[in-house]
Amino acid sequence: MAPHAEDGVNGSSGASSLDFTTFSNIIDGKLSSTSQTRHGINPATDKPNPEVPVSTPEDVDRAVEAAKKAAKSWANTSYADRRKAVLAFADGLEKEKDAFAQFLTKEQGKPLHWAYFELDFALSAIRTMAGLELPTDVVADEEGRKIIVRYTPLGTVVGIVPWNYPILLCVTKIAPAVVTGNPIIIKPSPFTPYGGLKLVELAQRYFPAGVVQGLSGDDNLGPWLTSHPGPAKISFTGSSATGKKVMASASKTLKRVTLELGGNDPAIILEDVNIKEVAAKVATLAFLNSGQICLALKRIFVHEKIFDEFRDAMVEHTKTLKLGEAHEEGVFLGPIQNSMQYERVKGFFGEIEKEKLNVAVGGKNPDGPGYFITPTIIDRPKEDSRLVVEEPFGPIVPLLSFSTDEEAITKANNTNYGLGASVWSSNLDRATKIAEQLEAGNIWINTHFELDIRAPYGGHKESGIGIEFGIGGLKSYCNSQTVYLKK
Repeated sequence: MAPHAEDGVNGSSGASSLDFTTFSNIIDGKLSSTSQTRHGINPATDKPNPEVPVSTPEDVDRAVEAAKKAAKSWANTSYADRRKAVLAFADGLEKEKDAFAQFLTKEQGKPLHWAYFELDFALSAIRTMAGLELPTDVVADEEGRKIIVRYTPLGTVVGIVPWNYPILLCVTKIAPAVVTGNPIIIKPSPFTPYGGLKLVELAQRYFPAGVVQGLSGDDNLGPWLTSHPGPAKISFTGSSATGKKVMASASKTLKRVTLELGGNDPAIILEDVNIKEVAAKVATLAFLNSGQICLALKRIFVHEKIFDEFRDAMVEHTKTLKLGEAHEEGVFLGPIQNSMQYERVKGFFGEIEKEKLNVAVGGKNPDGPGYFITPTIIDRPKEDSRLVVEEPFGPIVPLLSFSTDEEAITKANNTNYGLGASVWSSNLDRATKIAEQLEAGNIWINTHFELDIRAPYGGHKESGIGIEFGIGGLKSYCNSQTVYLKK
């Protein structure tokens, strides 16, 4: 699904039936409070958002026990009835779309039209996943025997959701887990807990108690959930460094894991492109969501024959991308979501003077409230520099050059990451030959970040383990069971 800024902006769903002033855990179908609370920050204003619970180990135990209690009856519910419940959940969310989008800007910071885009993508994702058919595979049907493969629920799932797309990445864990017969406990990011808690609260209208639960907390909550002996699977989206910790913790009880981790996506721009058109698209895809997308373009390799012209066209378009608060007219980039990430991204700016980097555009950040970072392009930094090797997860990108297709492939693959990559050319045969040699789980030609929920999505190398979306994504929430039937 391609990002389009106008998607959903005019959609109106009326007043919300959910209260977006108070936020609770949801355990066994009931709203649950805690003695200790905390709050997130509106990253555009530095002002505090409402208080949310800080869960305890006892809350985790209660949620796991409730999920265990719900698991058998939910697994025995027909696939058709589980699908109906998921689709009803999507319809319920659509009615609440305005309220979710408005609050998403307060907790995540993204411009309002991108908040609507996230809600629309989330709705499409739920409905698409509910529409997929989990098969029973017939391996053999011979004279004397039949062999079939069934896919049965794993049990309790924990969904750990990041802060960059907190609504979308929450529902893409809820929908496949519950449609395949598993209860799920959602742990939203401490930076963006609000939308996830309200999604789970909304889900209580459509699922039995214990099937969809939500726990808010601090940095202790994730390890309590991943090490708890009750859950059967952890679905985690976040950084590679944290993903390794999740995997280590889950390994103690041999939990299944799906890890969707970081990326350092390259774009290879061949010399035969329409320079102005492609430069505008590449700049948009690099700075979308203020660069806070695992699949954002983060290393841009341009053929040396067109390098200067392409750089100038990309700079020209970048200057049109407005930075500002969510409700400002025409704004494209919002703030960095949290102070920790803001300081990390500013660290890359701190190296501009130290490394004597050549700034093509940007380089200076605005004063005042909010975690705002000006979109910045660095012209040909050293290819072993931190900006090239690491994933900034912010609106600063290196522009690099190459002279041959083989050199471009080598440079693009020179990373520990392997989430996405794209090749841009008017010669599809040449572009395809290059694309087939790139080490990434998702490859695009003449576009980037177009996702289709029907297709598997995952990373190579340190960008993750397992896949989401598609039939393979559904199967990842199941045990495979081979049945040998002697006739």
